[in-house]
Amino acid sequence: MKKIAFLRSVDIQRADPYIQQAVTELTAERIACGLFFTHGDAFDADFPGERIRIAPDITARDLADRVTAWGADAVVSISLPCENAVRDAAVKQILDRAGIPTIMTPLAATLLLTDKWETKQLLLRHGLDVPVGFRADSDLLAGRGLPVPGYPDALRLQADSTGYPLLSKPIWDSTSMGIRALAGPADLDAYLADPPPVSAVIEQAVTGDLCSVDIVGAPGTYRVGPLVWTGRAGAKPVFTFADLRWCGPRPREDAEFRSVAERLTAVCTALEVTGSVNVDMIYADGSYKILEFNPRIGGATTLTCAASRTNTFRTLARMALGAPAAVPDAAQGRRWAVEFLTPQGIPDAVRDEFAAALDLITCHALVIDGHDHGHITVFTAEEGSEEDAVQTIKNLHETTGYPNPDTVDKIRALLTP
Repeated sequence: MKKIAFLRSVDIQRADPYIQQAVTELTAERIACGLFFTHGDAFDADFPGERIRIAPDITARDLADRVTAWGADAVVSISLPCENAVRDAAVKQILDRAGIPTIMTPLAATLLLTDKWETKQLLLRHGLDVPVGFRADSDLLAGRGLPVPGYPDALRLQADSTGYPLLSKPIWDSTSMGIRALAGPADLDAYLADPPPVSAVIEQAVTGDLCSVDIVGAPGTYRVGPLVWTGRAGAKPVFTFADLRWCGPRPREDAEFRSVAERLTAVCTALEVTGSVNVDMIYADGSYKILEFNPRIGGATTLTCAASRTNTFRTLARMALGAPAAVPDAAQGRRWAVEFLTPQGIPDAVRDEFAAALDLITCHALVIDGHDHGHITVFTAEEGSEEDAVQTIKNLHETTGYPNPDTVDKIRALLTP
């Protein structure tokens, strides 16, 4: 019997229901699955295989040893955010040398892509558009090492040339953490007087539609997922789940993205990306500005799977077993997939009513760094059935009180503008 180990560093529920479907299929084929996880709880309903809790600060060497001792024939990384991707990339290098194939982007490429400044330079070399910005070095601002008294003024001059408003983003953080808004020179002066402890990219705050895309595969065979639209970007950072997140038809935007997708896959090929990567962007004035190129699975992968009728976790497992990397899981077309957050949570009885009335993909708690943000709900609708889906949502609100009126209005405006 073959054994596949999945490495995970956020709650496995955020992979619901596609990880369960993939593991169930693999088990039926007499392939044992093990989940090595650091955060949250995992029960039979979450992962119908063996579950091994590991310490959040486990080293790459120790994790590789644990996976090897378990008897893994292959390993798949489904960890996020980026600091955990670095650990898994190091695990990959150790295990690949030991003859255990590991589906994860190589370590050198992962380290490059987790550095926002280096990523920006890479994307520019590949002809992609990025927000104009500059690097702020934490060592120079803190006076560590070589004294450079003129450095703060150099940053002020770069900020004036770039133009306000600006956003400061830690070079190594992700998922919108640590971002600071700099509306004008006074904000920059306050920032320089009390700088963050880490180096940052300071860049133009672009106003436009936030979106992301997952790319799955290996050199020569990449599958670019549908665009996931996640809200509006502006002069201040926004909570990733604050607005509707959705996939669906936007003919002009989809057409304009095709050349961007080709360049992104060229980047993947150059870096020998293996597995799943996630690209965050802003769409404004007919252009896609790349914000991040994350060397890991995305936070909206469930929407990608739901809209495209594919299962990223199944694809990654097949890759681990030596199957072609980007063969579609189904030949069917795309559909609407819509996600909304209910901060107060959803009672079990209401979730049952949702499941009975909607094409419900998932409804689960959203926990980030131990903080409960309520419940995430994802449902789908076929093109041509938008009015029926909106009426169903309205009926659910009238009978259950969920979703809230603001969410109902947003879904109506999205599906039947």
